[in-house]
Amino acid sequence: MVILKSPREIEKIRFSNQIVAEILGELKEKVVPGIDTLTLNRISEELAARKDAKPAFKGYRGFPFSLCASVNEQVVHGFPSKVPLEEGSILSMDFGIYYNGYYGDSAITIAVGEVSDAAKSLMTVTEAALYMGIGQAVPGKRLSDISHAIQKHVEEAGFSVVRKFVGHGIGKDLHEDPQIPNYGNPGLGVRLKPGMVFAIEPMVNMGGYEVETLEDRWTAVTKDRSLSAHFEHTIAITADGPVILSDVDGQPSLSKSSMSVVENIVAI
Repeated sequence: MVILKSPREIEKIRFSNQIVAEILGELKEKVVPGIDTLTLNRISEELAARKDAKPAFKGYRGFPFSLCASVNEQVVHGFPSKVPLEEGSILSMDFGIYYNGYYGDSAITIAVGEVSDAAKSLMTVTEAALYMGIGQAVPGKRLSDISHAIQKHVEEAGFSVVRKFVGHGIGKDLHEDPQIPNYGNPGLGVRLKPGMVFAIEPMVNMGGYEVETLEDRWTAVTKDRSLSAHFEHTIAITADGPVILSDVDGQPSLSKSSMSVVENIVAI
């Protein structure tokens, strides 16, 4: 069952997501060759504590860390480690918090120093696909319109969409209905309504879409060991369209300026 949120609840979810956005923004500035992801995990916990917020992932179904730190071929749920990040790698950071009864959840992928043109393209296409999906989150559309827009953009660029992991509803629980695949035919699923709040999160591979889970039972990697990127925003559907609650730059809505950025990205 998809739970519709009141404006008051959406504001609380937005506040939680702004904490996530601020923390991811600070972590992004720390990512340089030589730093290790266990240090980034510690920093994320310290920053959350300053906000009196609880990291959402630590202990969730047994996950042992606060930050999901996925390097290169790691798709999602990567364990932070003491291994220093190397120049030319890409790092996906997925982070969430619980604050005042509601969850926030967002993810970014960033370059570690200078990276290849192929890696830049992968990250650019993945982020653009996220905004393509968000652009379909309007009242009257169907859930799979979001999924189809993401898949179409990714595959037209020559990459593949991970099918094992999906986006989700979010609110008082970290994962709520509905599940939101990043692929599929348009015009299917629940009809979108104001008050729905979703975490939309395309995971995109440079090679095939198949993934496998490592022996730690959490870290998912591309089966062909190609690079993978991951971007995520929590959004609310309103009568006027989607509102991004977790924008790293603190912008509360999918404004015309945001869409112009997406259009520029698509043209590359």
